[in-house]
Amino acid sequence: MSDAAHAHDDHSHGHPSGIMRWLTTTNHKDIGTMYLWFALIMLFSAGTMALLIRAELFQPGLQLTNPDFFNQLTTMHGLIMIFGAIMPAFSGFANWQVPLMIGAPDMAFPRMNNWAFWLLPVAALMLMSSFLLPGGAVAGGWTMYPPLFIQGGISYDLTILAVHIMGLSSIMGSINIVTTILNMRAPGLTLMKMPLFVWTWLITAYLLIATMPVLAGAVTMLLTDRNFGTHFFNAAGGGDPVMFQHIFWFFGHPEVYILILPAFGIVSQIIPTFARKPLFGYASMVYATASIAILSFTVWAHHMFAVGMPAAAQLFFMFSTMLIAVPTGVKVFNWVATMWKGSLTFETPMLFAIAFVCLFTIGGFSGLVLAVAPVDIQLQDTYYVVAHFHYVLVSGALFAIFAGIYYWLPKWTGHMYSETLGRWHFWLSVIGMNIVFFPMHFLGLAGMPRRIPDYALQFTEFNQIATVGAFIFGFSQLVFLVLVLKTIKGGAKAADRVWEGAEGLEWTLPSPAPYHTFETAPVVK
Repeated sequence: MSDAAHAHDDHSHGHPSGIMRWLTTTNHKDIGTMYLWFALIMLFSAGTMALLIRAELFQPGLQLTNPDFFNQLTTMHGLIMIFGAIMPAFSGFANWQVPLMIGAPDMAFPRMNNWAFWLLPVAALMLMSSFLLPGGAVAGGWTMYPPLFIQGGISYDLTILAVHIMGLSSIMGSINIVTTILNMRAPGLTLMKMPLFVWTWLITAYLLIATMPVLAGAVTMLLTDRNFGTHFFNAAGGGDPVMFQHIFWFFGHPEVYILILPAFGIVSQIIPTFARKPLFGYASMVYATASIAILSFTVWAHHMFAVGMPAAAQLFFMFSTMLIAVPTGVKVFNWVATMWKGSLTFETPMLFAIAFVCLFTIGGFSGLVLAVAPVDIQLQDTYYVVAHFHYVLVSGALFAIFAGIYYWLPKWTGHMYSETLGRWHFWLSVIGMNIVFFPMHFLGLAGMPRRIPDYALQFTEFNQIATVGAFIFGFSQLVFLVLVLKTIKGGAKAADRVWEGAEGLEWTLPSPAPYHTFETAPVVK
């Protein structure tokens, strides 16, 4: 249906237009689009903070920032990238693709879907505005550890509230996704016939529902410690700051899988398309995803090897962390096996998917290194850890998001993107990303601590290399922005089957109008 026909259709039904259309929409595609734009704005905001951090670290000494502002930047960069960029981007994919892939008319709860989205800009404004408050934004790290977090100014309360609201949005979105997938699949679409992207989101949604209330509990206890005289984490009053770490990481470790499982789903849709083969080992991929999700609840204290745990606990968390490498390895093997002897072509989505498989694996291996307790105690809070999680979250989650956008953009807009610009974006991103994060392994092994604005002279060269890479990577995202805007405005018309040989459900199922508007209860025949 053309835009003009849509506009006429909306007008004839008395639907709002302009800004009210976006504020009140219950259409899963509109809401998916809003999630994606919001994520892009947050990506550029948090990315700008990262560039300020890297600019400060270009040479030893203090150039641009004071230590307090530097720590505010690191905290806000982390919080905004996780809760503002990566998670909403995947929610955008879920809103757009899940109903199409399972043949549902819309999400199960369209109005709750709208509300779940509009909570996010409110929370983002609260986070961002904390820079303007007395004392500035939070300088206690995205992990919100006490006692630092118990002492700060009012921006700390604002941050706690913002995290609460984002958690609420995640829980609402997840309940919607679980209900949609379990109740609204097309007749005959059994669970083991669902596209893998739908599977990864079903499992991710369960993880969110299980862990977000844990985070809410932790930050509520922080809030009462700060304002109401409780002593959950205040050692002076008989509390235990390490207890906060246990509660936080019981949320925090499943959270990192929440940030990567939808990426696995996207890559599992793209690689079969461009290898022109069905995915190798579908059932094992589903079971591997579920295993990763279950095991993610057993590894949280590997973030805490340096707190003085008993040896038995260290051994347990060390081995359970290593165990997660097994289902993850199964997935990497299956992606490679899918490409093996396929009729491969290398359009931009496939380039990002292959980069994902290679570079995410590097991040996985450095995670395996950090799983070894005595090694981790040496590398705790060094740049090695920063290198590890950025390989997982930049070349992992973010590259998968790029891959998915290139893959589905023709379907969303009706136009083909510029393959030339896509390739420029890919190569600049991959080269820049490796230049910024690979030297950090060496910095960490040499003992450079993270979250500091100044450092010893011996670390200068690697830091300068990393900063150059950061600016290449950061500014190459402007190519992506130009490409997206050009594709939305026009360009070659996309074919009905955009990618030759793409036989997945997402291309063949129509997305009909909802059979009722949820204004009134549907008549049950």
